[in-house]
Amino acid sequence: MEVESFDERSARTGEIDSGAPRRQPGPLGWLLATNHNVNAIDLIRRARRALPGDPDFGDPLSAAGEGGPRAAARAADRLLERDAVSREVSLGALQVWQALTERVSGRPANPEVTLVFTDLVGFSGWSLRAGDDATLRLLRRVAQVIEPPMLAEGGRIVKRMGDGAMAVFGDPTTAVRAVRTALDAVDTVDVDGYTPRMRAGIHTGHPQRIGSDWLGVDVNIAARVMERATKGGLVISHATLERIGDEGLVDLGVTVKRTRKQLFAAKPSGVPDDLLMYRVRARREPPGRDVVETDVAQENAEGA
Repeated sequence: MEVESFDERSARTGEIDSGAPRRQPGPLGWLLATNHNVNAIDLIRRARRALPGDPDFGDPLSAAGEGGPRAAARAADRLLERDAVSREVSLGALQVWQALTERVSGRPANPEVTLVFTDLVGFSGWSLRAGDDATLRLLRRVAQVIEPPMLAEGGRIVKRMGDGAMAVFGDPTTAVRAVRTALDAVDTVDVDGYTPRMRAGIHTGHPQRIGSDWLGVDVNIAARVMERATKGGLVISHATLERIGDEGLVDLGVTVKRTRKQLFAAKPSGVPDDLLMYRVRARREPPGRDVVETDVAQENAEGA
């Protein structure tokens, strides 16, 4: 009498499990298998690059901020499986929705905006001596006096960076007005006998908007412009100055003067070689004088 082997019995009864997931029969099984097919996922990801809008829509940067598509993308990130066709198809639809929303509203993808960077000069050294409690009180007090004038002029606080902040405005003239008001307001702050000094830089350009943040060369330029400001000072780029114009400077009650090149300083990275910057000062003379001051000796030295 033949005895059935263990392997034969297992093959017949299905007692041996290879560990591979069993595919369900019918259309549902096909859908489940296709949903995690690597080739299908890659195909849809490549197809998204041909669709309108940001092909990476759905990542943490692009899904941040306000708006229906971004809120839906955040929900999709929580609910949908990762590395799945269903996820890529859903994000592709949201990507197109976001692009159509911007097109219908008439807003360009990268509109011209004016970027503002601020920080407190000498803050790190003071905070080391003052301690955490005093530091926190100072930062709160500074935020209380600088943010209202910026918001009142139509600015938006993009992010707070320790003792500094980044804001964005739709118009350079209102940005200068708001920042000058904020600089004066900081001079009224006193924490345990210490009055901070804030500096600010302003640049106008077309940065890349990703969700609620702004990235790109113009953002780097704005940060570098701020670094050239002194205690309580404001520096603007040539791009911002061009858009304000002489009449705008008169209305603001300010004059501007080109900054000197720092002969022995390292070349700033991430900014154009021909970047021109101007210090903004309150006007002391009657409006008849030129609002753009020049230093002949300085310009001759720079041109040599």
